[in-house]
Amino acid sequence: MEPMDIVGKSKEDVSLPKATMFKIIKEMLPPDVRVARDAQDLLVECCVEFINLISSESNEVCSREDKRTIAPEHVLKALEVLGFGEYIEEVYAAYEQHKLDTLDSPKGGKFSGAEMTEEEALAEQQRMFAEARARMNNGVSSTQKQSDSDRSLES
Repeated sequence: MEPMDIVGKSKEDVSLPKATMFKIIKEMLPPDVRVARDAQDLLVECCVEFINLISSESNEVCSREDKRTIAPEHVLKALEVLGFGEYIEEVYAAYEQHKLDTLDSPKGGKFSGAEMTEEEALAEQQRMFAEARARMNNGVSSTQKQSDSDRSLES
């Protein structure tokens, strides 16, 4: 029997599109660097495992809050809990950019169609970074306050 990591799916059923992943790997490296196929396959497997780890922890965070749907905040908290706090700002900025991109799509529908200038986009990105930092700092300080109050109760 195959291991079942995700409900109803065996490990072999869960993957990322290899052609896209190989293209990303190639774009991230200098043009004169080549990567063996086995190494590319291993990188893709590592990405799948990382996604599974973050998804699982996000689900735990969601469950602890008695929620039924994993929200972006749960993913950000999972990154923090798992020791990937340095990625939070960039992940949040990517999420905000994704929201802006999808608003412009026919499914989004809310976007008026006005294009942002480069300066406006930069200002928006800085605002998003500041929001992510503030949210992260509030989360850490509230966690710290909770552990401080727990210690005071133990005394």
